[in-house]
Amino acid sequence: MASTDTDTAPGAGQTPRTSPRPSRDSDLAGLEAGLDALESPTVERVPIGRIVLAKAVPPLVAVAIVLTLWQCAAAWDLKPDYVLPGPLDVGRSIRTMWLEGTLLGHIWTSVSRGALGFVVSVAIGTPLGLLVARVKTVRAAIGPILSGLQSLPSVAWVPAAIIWFGLTDLTIYAVVLLGAVPSIANGLVAGVDQIPPLYLRAGRTLGATGIHTVRHVLLPAALPGYLAGLKQGWAFSWRSLMAAELIASSPDLGTGLGQLMENFRTYSDMPGVLATILLILVVGIGIDLLFFSPLERHVLRSRGLLARS
Repeated sequence: MASTDTDTAPGAGQTPRTSPRPSRDSDLAGLEAGLDALESPTVERVPIGRIVLAKAVPPLVAVAIVLTLWQCAAAWDLKPDYVLPGPLDVGRSIRTMWLEGTLLGHIWTSVSRGALGFVVSVAIGTPLGLLVARVKTVRAAIGPILSGLQSLPSVAWVPAAIIWFGLTDLTIYAVVLLGAVPSIANGLVAGVDQIPPLYLRAGRTLGATGIHTVRHVLLPAALPGYLAGLKQGWAFSWRSLMAAELIASSPDLGTGLGQLMENFRTYSDMPGVLATILLILVVGIGIDLLFFSPLERHVLRSRGLLARS
């Protein structure tokens, strides 16, 4: 019986048979090339000048507009100088603290407290968030409490913390923890809730159980939501710290930015008060830009959720 896979040589009066395989192979190759093109991200090198224009110029223009309006308000005497000093007066107050050698010390006192409180909050909030996310009974019992604590202003904890711990560092750290832990835990819960069930089933199929599920499935899959919770947790830590330093003031505690602002208020030094507010704002923005924003961009790019520049 003749094989249908091989073509016989054409005889006299016969039309040669053409095999369809080359066209099929070429179509398949074209399809594979198209799929590869879809999967491969187009990397386009962006000039450094364009990056500077896109990221640095807009905030600088916004700051310039705010300073201009502020200076105009001060120059037009909308309020007395001791109530609304101009940007130049505030700048001179910051310069005075710099020349006295106290500026960096005040900043470091607050930043070190905030960093330590945030690290402890992460250590407490992460397992708490996993427990709430994975155990239904715990979620039913603690979930509403975490949401309520997150909405509670951190300053409300300061009087109670002073009564519990006195004017000590424990008061400040207690307020920071009570402000940051709920945000971190709720962020992780939201991230875990968004994990597709297929990931968990695939992890169990591959043998990931117990702590291995947390390490290799839950935390990596919930990382975007967890990172958002960390950013919010840092914001709550910083806000809680300022509230605690502002109220729980004592020479034994050292002078952070919150205590410094209260000292300026005591002496009715409005340029100093506004200078301290500006420093608190700059430190908060700086930590977000130097740490959280690069980390967030790295996570999003690694998951294909952000275009590479």
